[in-house]
Amino acid sequence: MISPQEGAVILAGAAAGGFVNGLAGFGVALFALGFLLTIMTPIEAVAITAILSVTNGLQGVWVVRQALRDNPARLARFLIPGLVGVPLGITLLKIVQADTLKLVIALFLMAYGGYFSFLKKLPSIAKRRPLTDCAVGFSGGVMGGAASLSGAFPTMWCALRGWPKAETRAVLQPFNVTILGVTTTLLIWEGAYHRETLLRLAIAVPAALLAAQIGISVFHRLSDRMFSRLLVALCFASGALLLVRTLT
Repeated sequence: MISPQEGAVILAGAAAGGFVNGLAGFGVALFALGFLLTIMTPIEAVAITAILSVTNGLQGVWVVRQALRDNPARLARFLIPGLVGVPLGITLLKIVQADTLKLVIALFLMAYGGYFSFLKKLPSIAKRRPLTDCAVGFSGGVMGGAASLSGAFPTMWCALRGWPKAETRAVLQPFNVTILGVTTTLLIWEGAYHRETLLRLAIAVPAALLAAQIGISVFHRLSDRMFSRLLVALCFASGALLLVRTLT
């Protein structure tokens, strides 16, 4: 059975991850793992966030369907190498300690959010960088398999490209849905989903879906500049909170 305290943690993590995913097209793991890793093993936490990322991501893909149709080749440069990286990430997941995973996630969020918070204007790389796109996609696949963090490196890179919010999301959302869909399949094969996991998913999925709808509503109201700045602030705040929780 799941205690009321555990249920509250699951609801909070699922809602946080779902809202940010609805808002930005990524971020379920970044914002949910900090909660889930306090009450479960890394494999179970990753298994749950992978499911949440896929179910929430499908809503977001519909939101940017036109931008996705306009440039499918761009997505392919990220997605194909990403699929290659997923099995490596699954292998790494088996040897990662919970505290180590939380600490890495916290430091990553703070470094990313802190750096961009101090820039008055985010840099913009207009020239095509297909090899970099592929490398970033591969790293996203590895992180997706290891920690459901498939959107972390692609988000940083896409932010530097200066694309409008719909185009950025048209890369991040389907990339995350596909990578984490494959991750979920491999985790099922590894036996990561058992009775306790399914009970926790029954709590997490509805909370995440509802929160994602709120995030999508906010997304439509943001300008491109506000969209980027809000993501940076959320990343830093989330990383700082997770770091304090891990160290104490």
